[in-house]
Amino acid sequence: MGLASPWQVSISSFDAEKKRLDIHLDVAPGSTFCCPECGILKLQSFPWSGRDSGFTLLFEAMIMVMARSMAVKAIATIVGEHDTRIWRIVHHYVDQAREMEDYSAVTTVGVDEPSSKRGHNSVTLFADLARSKVLFATEGKDASTVERFRDDLVAHKGNPASVTECCSDMSPACISGIGSHFVNAHLSFDKFHVMQIINHAVDEVRRQEQQERPELKKSRYLWLKNQQNLKAKQRNRLEELSLAKLNLKTARADRMRLAFQECFNQPVTLAESFLKKWCFRAANSISPYPLETARSQDNDGWTHRASWAGI
Repeated sequence: MGLASPWQVSISSFDAEKKRLDIHLDVAPGSTFCCPECGILKLQSFPWSGRDSGFTLLFEAMIMVMARSMAVKAIATIVGEHDTRIWRIVHHYVDQAREMEDYSAVTTVGVDEPSSKRGHNSVTLFADLARSKVLFATEGKDASTVERFRDDLVAHKGNPASVTECCSDMSPACISGIGSHFVNAHLSFDKFHVMQIINHAVDEVRRQEQQERPELKKSRYLWLKNQQNLKAKQRNRLEELSLAKLNLKTARADRMRLAFQECFNQPVTLAESFLKKWCFRAANSISPYPLETARSQDNDGWTHRASWAGI
């Protein structure tokens, strides 16, 4: 027949009664052909084809859905492909979607600095708090991350002057970056990081005191958890350790912690005076750790800049 690659006979059948020979030709998957008119190899698009990846559009859609909640390496294992090809799909559609983003309505921004691995690479995330949507992610956790976000915001039709609320942790670099690049933003500190400082102070009091008071050993999480989250046995032990006759510094520090939590239940009009009173009590504490915490609040200007509605 004079067939040339990639053509090949796939099926042949002969009907003796009809004296008919049927020959079916086929080509190997992935075969290419030059245009008979111009002799150039052309790539034909189909409605079901994805971007130039060799996958169908539905397959790529499945990859993107899986990528929202799974690691790319795990996806590659499930679908039987190399993770490099999966990353190409993800990067293509993420970049395409970001090109169409419009940040002109962004006025409230949240900043977080999670670590991909503890003690390893740091990443800073910026989110639109009104829409609960991540706007920008970049490596590092210094003040330059805020500058890069500002540039990306402008590139997507956003206006730094329109950002009136920023919520972050108490990182000096982050505070400095927000103050420099979002001059109209009112800064608030998120509750998680604020309580982290308070809990650390209580834990340091316990660490020091248990050297002289053995009854405090193995009681760390009794003081760091809220009472409603404790088991009955743990709650009973906490009540015993909190008795006034024991006169434990840790118990007094814990009462200061509980008092501080009431800040978040105060109306905006009373929150500042409530916090100032708490700082005064902490500053006059016999333990150095509540005192250190109070000074931290004063130095960071909580009473002047903290947005209680935001927290």
